[in-house]
Amino acid sequence: MADTDKTDQYARQAEGWTARAYADPAAYLEHRAHLVIALGPALVRGDEVLDLACGDAGLGEVLLRRGLRYRGVDATAEMVAEARRRLGEGVPLEVADLNEYAPPAPVAATTVFRALYYARDRRAFFRHVAAFTERKLVFDLNPRQYPLADVLADLEAAGLARVALRPFFVPQTVALPAPLLAAARTLERSGPLARLALRVRFTYLVAAWRA
Repeated sequence: MADTDKTDQYARQAEGWTARAYADPAAYLEHRAHLVIALGPALVRGDEVLDLACGDAGLGEVLLRRGLRYRGVDATAEMVAEARRRLGEGVPLEVADLNEYAPPAPVAATTVFRALYYARDRRAFFRHVAAFTERKLVFDLNPRQYPLADVLADLEAAGLARVALRPFFVPQTVALPAPLLAAARTLERSGPLARLALRVRFTYLVAAWRA
């Protein structure tokens, strides 16, 4: 599907996006936000996170509650409008292509979720992001779609040679009761068992930073 077709699709679906996209938005986005902060070099209150392909900024809402500053960018104007309704006028939100956007000043962290496939040239994209990201890049990766070794090589070539990987087992489309949710988060740290699960479903969360 062409990028313009995708943009049109997201424009039509922008209203209520987070509520529809996640069976349990609070559990999913809280866990994602925790790992954005904690995986790799830790973020602290007041750090700015640039969220590329931010959608309606559901993640931004959680990061702001945790004391971080947030800047959201999305290629779909309707998504940015929804993000502005969610977060208010005081939060910087812009319509732009993630391949081309650069913030007005360096940011502590850059995130890219469910959107790595929009990078026209992945290695060039990592270099672009590394130029304005001071502490780390955080993104999700489906290892069945993109070979992990290839992505790690692209990160290293972009100067982001230090990497932390964390399986992410909180499901997007199923709401788990609290005991199963806790078990899923525990399983993420189970080493070989977690890597076995990643052969059939789920994703990695990847944090990458300069050596």
